Amino acid sequence: MGRIKVGISSWTEPTLIKSGWYPPDATTAEDRLRYYASKFPVVEIDSTFYAIPNQKTAELWVARTPKDFTFNAKAYALLTQHPTPVARLPKDLREKLSDSKANLYFKDLGPKEKESVWDRFREGLQPLHDAGKLGAIVFQFPKWFLPSPSAYRFMEDLREWLPDFGIAIEFRQVLWMKESRRQRVIEFLKDHHYTYVVVDEPQGFASSVPPVVATTAPLGMVRFHGHNAENWEKKGISTAEKFRYLYQPNELKAWAPKLQDMADTATEVHAIFNNCYSDYAVRNAEEFGQLLR
Repeated sequence: MGRIKVGISSWTEPTLIKSGWYPPDATTAEDRLRYYASKFPVVEIDSTFYAIPNQKTAELWVARTPKDFTFNAKAYALLTQHPTPVARLPKDLREKLSDSKANLYFKDLGPKEKESVWDRFREGLQPLHDAGKLGAIVFQFPKWFLPSPSAYRFMEDLREWLPDFGIAIEFRQVLWMKESRRQRVIEFLKDHHYTYVVVDEPQGFASSVPPVVATTAPLGMVRFHGHNAENWEKKGISTAEKFRYLYQPNELKAWAPKLQDMADTATEVHAIFNNCYSDYAVRNAEEFGQLLR
């Protein structure tokens, strides 16, 4: 059976820091990461979705965590077909695009700019990879990323840009997991050695992805987003409010055998709690880890 690692997304989330979960003397980014890594074996980096990672920061992450600690990193928004504010691009790229609109999509960039973004993203995370601490890059595609030949080609091209990185694919559009298409998608991910990200999220919306349990690569992954249906598609609220949901013991208990089944066919499985409001994620991660033990 493969090892199951349990952790959370974003150890720097402001409401987590305010919750009192970190000790009073953990006042710096270094203190908090060291404390977090003493409690959990894996974490997901959320900041890489909003900005291209900095190589020096990644070197510090390596230095501040145990040898067998694992980081997963969310792919930069521009690389997952999300709109990205021009202000978040590196300065030299911003200057080249100074006359463009406020938000950009990847398709708006020229070939050289696309290549530059990919190179910088990969180089920013290279220290984690070199240290053996990078689990996978999580490509969380938006609900408007629909099944089509161009979408399959886009996913195929990920391997060209990240030739030796782990790649995990998370769909936010139910059409990918319709029963008539599900097996084809799973086989596609297996053929490309991509991790299929199992999602637990609110149901009942037009795009809601069902919690289809499957492993398609040596690394299996489940991301727990909670069941806050009221806030799931609400506009004008914080990310923390969107994911404000505390799993109850019976909900976690139902997931334990599913993770163990995944571990039967994977080398390692990551259970990542993304219900990042206050200390909800760390509380649930601790409870789930105890259940699995």
